[in-house]
Amino acid sequence: MLRPLFVAGALLLSPALMAESQPRFISDNIYVYMHNGPGTSFRILGSVSAGTPVTFTGETADEYAKIIDNRGREGWVRADALSSDKSLRQQLEEAEQALAESQAALVSNKTEYEDVDGTISALREQLAKADELVRIASAEKVSAQEARDKALAEVQSLKENERVRHWQEGGIIAAIGLLLGVILVYLPKPQRKRRSRWMN
Repeated sequence: MLRPLFVAGALLLSPALMAESQPRFISDNIYVYMHNGPGTSFRILGSVSAGTPVTFTGETADEYAKIIDNRGREGWVRADALSSDKSLRQQLEEAEQALAESQAALVSNKTEYEDVDGTISALREQLAKADELVRIASAEKVSAQEARDKALAEVQSLKENERVRHWQEGGIIAAIGLLLGVILVYLPKPQRKRRSRWMN
């Protein structure tokens, strides 16, 4: 017997427990009055502007609901003034804030893009200068190689000319020697004078 009653009581209390301390928003009326009890006969504690976030305690009575406003005051307002969705005014404010943040991010991204674009341009200029320096260095290297090859060829030519000159000089010296030898062979030898026997 107790178990069905316990289950039924839990089912009845569950919505109230689930609703307790849930955030709510004052609907798009200009403002609503907050009373210290569930009805207009109770003293007015103040007013709550439209769009103000409040905390619904889960307590309800008649057509009123108990809340805690953004200033920490506890009171009762008409239940139909509460909404689980943000008010249009608050949504508009959040949309405007998001738009402002997006615009700021866009300006920041544009500035960064311009900086990056400038950096890329500078790097391209440096690359072009480097390519020009490489081209000049390559041309100078080729020119130096050609000059070196030319100098080596001239040195080799001088060596060959010197060798030929040495051979020529040697040949001339050998020919002169040979000629002198022939001349000396055919020159008449001097005759010795005979001693007269009368001189003995």
